[in-house]
Amino acid sequence: MSSEANVQLLKEAYRRWNDSKGGSVDYWFDSVIGPQIKFESLPQGAPAVPFAKCYDDRAQLRGYFDGLLADWSMQHYTMNEYVAQGDAVFARGSTAWTNKRTGKVFETPKVDFWRFKDGKAIEFYEYFDTALVYDAATA
Repeated sequence: MSSEANVQLLKEAYRRWNDSKGGSVDYWFDSVIGPQIKFESLPQGAPAVPFAKCYDDRAQLRGYFDGLLADWSMQHYTMNEYVAQGDAVFARGSTAWTNKRTGKVFETPKVDFWRFKDGKAIEFYEYFDTALVYDAATA
C-alpha cells in the first residue's frame, strides 16, 4: 500500500475509535493490525497503567484494549495531523480520558507512530504526557 493509503486507513480507524468512544477494537484488529505487530507505549507497564506496555503478540495485545477500557472512559481521541514517509506514519492530535476509579480527567497531546507492511500495521509506539495520566489514575 502507498503512504496515502496507510494514512486513509488510520484516519478511518481513528474516526471510528473516537466516534465509538473506544468501542471499535474489533475494527482495529480486523482492518489495521497485522498478524505480527510490535506494540509499545511510553509508560512501559508502569503501575498506574499496567496495560500500557510492550506487546509482540497479536492475541496478547487484546490485553491493552481490555485494560484501557476497563479503567478509563474516553472523552475524545482527536488525530488531526498525519505525516507519512514510505511505510511509516505519524499521527498527531490529542486525547482525553476519565479514570473510572478516581473520576479524574486528563487531556494530553498525543503522537502515535505506525509502520506498515502489505497494508497492515506491524509496529506501533504511542507518546503522551504520562504525568497527567498518572495523576488521573491516583487518588
